[in-house]
Amino acid sequence: MTAVPHTPPHTAPPPVPSPRPVDPALLSRALETAGRLANDAAEVITATLGREHTGSLDASAKANPFDWVTDTDRTLERHTRRVLAAEFPGCPVVGEEFGADAGADTAPLRWVVDPVDGTANYVAGLPWCAYSLALVDGDGPAVGVVADPGRGQIYAAARGRGFRANGVPVSSRRTARVAGSLICAEDPDPGFVERARVAHVGVRVLGSAALAVTQVALGNAVAAVLTRYHEWDVAGALCLATEAGALVLGRDGRSTPLPEGGLLVAAPQVAVEVGGLWRG
Repeated sequence: MTAVPHTPPHTAPPPVPSPRPVDPALLSRALETAGRLANDAAEVITATLGREHTGSLDASAKANPFDWVTDTDRTLERHTRRVLAAEFPGCPVVGEEFGADAGADTAPLRWVVDPVDGTANYVAGLPWCAYSLALVDGDGPAVGVVADPGRGQIYAAARGRGFRANGVPVSSRRTARVAGSLICAEDPDPGFVERARVAHVGVRVLGSAALAVTQVALGNAVAAVLTRYHEWDVAGALCLATEAGALVLGRDGRSTPLPEGGLLVAAPQVAVEVGGLWRG
């Protein structure tokens, strides 16, 4: 007799607190500036993809041989900081390459930038890398952009205004079941991968946390599981995902903007089931 996969009973996802509204004029100005910076970054990444691997530009590894820092990372972050300092004076910036400005941890608003997320892919010439920028307040990302040069897309969202791809609203694709779907994961543990396999779920490791979360916003994956992450990796994409209706949960299953100890982004209908696979 062939075993029938067990389908867990429907469980309602945890309640999601409503974030505070942001001044509409500020949102518009931030979204426009972030979009310009994302377009700038996409052009640079497209023009230089794979070149730093050949030695034509400067690429060096951090402590982890796969944790690259390139001239492009530094150039794009410097450009981002210059533009933001001119257009949003007094608003601190947190970036992967140059750290956090003074007062960023207590400021009511801060910009968070990852100039090249998926730098190892970028260095190798693999077009799964992204530029990510977000304006963050105490309730999480209020504005987010992710440039995906490999697919010629600029994704953008602002709190309460929905999610757009190249300026076109993205329609939400609701997924009611986990079996037969895809989950994006970064640094997944073997136990999670095996549990997903048994549940007939495909696990995909893209090498870019920003693009992994973006796939949930687009409806290409039902969830993204990040064992560990930095704020700059995901802030922009989390704005996209929440505006697309996804939940952001910690390992305890509670909704929080930037949970400690790992991150789950999931369609509401499958959040409890995927969370069970993640936690084991």
